Amino acid sequence: MQRHRLSAAVRGHLGAAPRGRDVHLRGSRDRQSLSEVARLDTLVTVVDAQRFLSDWTSADDLRARKAALDEGDERTVAELLVEQVEFANALVINKTDLVGEDEVERLTAMLRHLNPGARIVRACRGQVEPREILGTGRFDFEEAARSPGWMRELRGEHVPETEEYGIESFVYRAERPMHPERLWDFIHGAAARDGVLRSKGVFWLATRTDITAEWSQAGGAASFEAAGRWYAALPEDQRPEDEEERAALDAAWHPVWGDRRQEIVFIGVDVAREELTRGLDACPLTQEEMVAGPSGWRPFEDPFPAWQEAGEQESEAEPAQPLLP
Repeated sequence: MQRHRLSAAVRGHLGAAPRGRDVHLRGSRDRQSLSEVARLDTLVTVVDAQRFLSDWTSADDLRARKAALDEGDERTVAELLVEQVEFANALVINKTDLVGEDEVERLTAMLRHLNPGARIVRACRGQVEPREILGTGRFDFEEAARSPGWMRELRGEHVPETEEYGIESFVYRAERPMHPERLWDFIHGAAARDGVLRSKGVFWLATRTDITAEWSQAGGAASFEAAGRWYAALPEDQRPEDEEERAALDAAWHPVWGDRRQEIVFIGVDVAREELTRGLDACPLTQEEMVAGPSGWRPFEDPFPAWQEAGEQESEAEPAQPLLP
């Protein structure tokens, strides 16, 4: 049986989704699905206006907060928050009476950039008009999966800057592979973190030429992992057959390197965009380094941890899908 893996785009689309689309009723002998007896009308996330920003920038994991699903749940508080905020189609900002109006407006602007498609409702002491969250008929799984602000930015659906609060989003793109040591140093420097609320995308390491790397950061938590293979590293018959997907792939195709690329969305508050871009621009290989080719890049110092998936992908990896609307 073929083993499937989630590629960068697929994980990006579904990583924030509930853990499994089919939820089964406890005690049901025939494993009756919840969807057979109920429908998901609205997916609501309640945001604590007092604690959201401190939790978002926290590096605490859920186990430390006694909120983990089990011992194997290694997610951080920030990772849980981003899952809940990006996939919801209704966001309720609660405890607005305990913070200033300016703080509520700033938080609203942040949430709008993180999830432009969500309806935002303000509340005090959890009091919300029922019609705002019940019987709305607005939840759509596929639409929710396409709703995160970083994904819309990649599709060219730019969310206008909220100048009053210094909130903006932009996409960093580059064609050359990243030098692993320079990128590692950049990631651990201040420029990569200061003011950045969320960053997400794919990147290409010179020392791991065929592997699509996924970049995912939310507040104080970040991960950089293998997420599949570039289509350029796979046989022609494994490329998409869907016309829309193929068109998107062809549009991004480099004559030498195929779909390998750097494509990362940054969403932040008062981000030093020029400094951030300069730092990233120093990471790809120079023209002189490019001449050596893949065989000459392998000896480069690579401080990134070994990716478990990468070792298995030599024969079974699924390709990274193009990021489509």
